[in-house]
Amino acid sequence: MKIYISGAITGTDDYMERFAKAEKELTEKGYSVVNPAKVNAQLPEDTDYEDYMRMSFCMLSMCEAIYMLKGWSKSCGANRELGYAMAKDKTIIFE
Repeated sequence: MKIYISGAITGTDDYMERFAKAEKELTEKGYSVVNPAKVNAQLPEDTDYEDYMRMSFCMLSMCEAIYMLKGWSKSCGANRELGYAMAKDKTIIFE
């Protein structure tokens, strides 16, 4: 099963580490993992928030499940991703 990691990125200093840890743990459990933090880090510096969200929805659309990191509820983007996942009937897993 392909799974998308969702969590707070904007305003957090350790998001790369948190997403990488989740990616490692999910991979060890046999999931194929989409880590948006890693992908977004490759985008141009002038990429704006809505562009990041469009990329996120595109990546999430490729997955059967979403993995919500702790603290996700404080993130506007993660809330939007969860709403998208619910609307598309994705499996939702909470850390």
